[in-house]
Amino acid sequence: MYAAVVQGGGPAATGEAISRIIGRLVPHDALRLVGLNPAAGVGLGVFSFWHEYQQTLISDLVLNRYLHGDPCPPPALALLSEPVAVVGAGGCGNNGMRRLLSSHGVGSELRLLIRDKHGPWGLLGLLRAEGARPFRVEESRQAQRLVPALVTALRGYVTAGPLTPTVPTLPTGVITVGPDHSVRSISPQARAWMQQMWPGAGSGVPDWIANAFWMGLSLHARAHARDPRAWPPLLCAPAANFGRWVLIHGQPLDENGDSDVAILIQAAGGSLLLPSFCDWYGITARERRILELLYGGAAPKQIARALDLSTYTVNDHLKSLYGKTGAQGRDELIAAISG
Repeated sequence: MYAAVVQGGGPAATGEAISRIIGRLVPHDALRLVGLNPAAGVGLGVFSFWHEYQQTLISDLVLNRYLHGDPCPPPALALLSEPVAVVGAGGCGNNGMRRLLSSHGVGSELRLLIRDKHGPWGLLGLLRAEGARPFRVEESRQAQRLVPALVTALRGYVTAGPLTPTVPTLPTGVITVGPDHSVRSISPQARAWMQQMWPGAGSGVPDWIANAFWMGLSLHARAHARDPRAWPPLLCAPAANFGRWVLIHGQPLDENGDSDVAILIQAAGGSLLLPSFCDWYGITARERRILELLYGGAAPKQIARALDLSTYTVNDHLKSLYGKTGAQGRDELIAAISG
């Protein structure tokens, strides 16, 4: 699984490889694997792989989640005693979801929230066509056995990406999404970001993925405006995707989220990057504090005084940070956080 994700040739090719591996344990007709961000909690994905999922089905699932009350969104999965649900054949499905799946020729869907003690790392969705045997509870339990391998694969994908940026920093871009969930405008800066993030031919990422992404983020920004308890519409996408860490933020332009939503795209760095960076690289709370002080310009002796540690202990923590991130020294580590 790790090799399929880290060495894959693009989202579609990687999705096909993952589908073959998982199919040995749980046969299926289509697959999607979405990477979440543990620092942000259970929400929208920051990267994804897929195999045989229809474009229109993904768009309809995104709309259904916010407009019609998906009975089994990631937050609902997180509340289950077992992180598995079957949609369309029992579990937390309902008639509306069954009709939606059926309209796309789908008989049943299995969803697995990929999480461990550190938080949610991703979401796996498997489909079976109409006429095929629906997913059974036993197969849900079989899928649950995949969680450790999937966590390792997702983390491997992110940490195998470039530590420091390999593409230039661009000015903040703005995309406006209207109440009808369609893109109204794209600033020149946002177009430059999109060309850098999804370069088109040869990238393996079809154009519609970006449109579904903007729609999903704008819908969540509206939901957050109406219920601030929902996770903030702020995503930190890893450098494995785009050559640098990218911050994407949805902001409604009215109080209730009924008007347009502005989506801002900018380079991620500093305090906005640290939570996600530390999660994916397995950096401890103590190491994170040292990294924060290092980023702020403190030398090891100053860090030692600030944290009441010996310089030797600080240097040991720095060696651990170098080992986890692959950084060759303090300068490269600071450059990685600077974004």
